[in-house]
Amino acid sequence: MTDTPTVLFVCVHNAGRSQMAAGYLRALAGDRVEVLSAGSEPKDEINPVAVAAMAEEGIDIAGNAPKVLTVDAVRESDVVITMGCGDACPIFPGKRYEDWELEDPAGKELETVRRVRDDIRARVEALIAEIAPAPAA
Repeated sequence: MTDTPTVLFVCVHNAGRSQMAAGYLRALAGDRVEVLSAGSEPKDEINPVAVAAMAEEGIDIAGNAPKVLTVDAVRESDVVITMGCGDACPIFPGKRYEDWELEDPAGKELETVRRVRDDIRARVEALIAEIAPAPAA
């Protein structure tokens, strides 16, 4: 892993789970981590309920746009975290892969999306502690 690890979050639509995870990682790790997100079949826009749930946490993902998963994005990443995209993600030796089983927030009400969001936050916090812990004061 490089001095500044790159993390790629991948889900099918790149409109909910992966966007929330990327938003948390950017907000919580700052410049200690490079953050990418993509989808195997990206939607046209971010899920508005996911945007609302993240806004409650003070994190604005409204300006993000879903992106298509590319081989280059995987190649550039040190850690690849999939969220229900199955076998769509190419595998490269030497990368760390994790599959986070998370409910898809698409079409769900805010209460459900909050639960997914909170689960993502806990996982992102654990990931940061492993790959980019805060420097000792």
